[in-house]
Amino acid sequence: MPSDAEQIATIKGQTLARIAEITAQPKPSYDIDGQKIAWGDYLAELQKTVDWCNEKLAGEEPFEFQTQAIT
Repeated sequence: MPSDAEQIATIKGQTLARIAEITAQPKPSYDIDGQKIAWGDYLAELQKTVDWCNEKLAGEEPFEFQTQAIT
């Protein structure tokens, strides 16, 4: 079973691929039979997903604190 970090990295990769798809051939927003399609809003949500993934993945990276003792 993949780790949480691996799953988040997969989500990020899939989301970036979808962003690449919809920005390669941008479409206008429209309404059809009461169903509203807002591509700009969809793109913004995808970008939020990537930002969330970046935050979670940054929390998984090892870090260290440098300290110095004064005697």
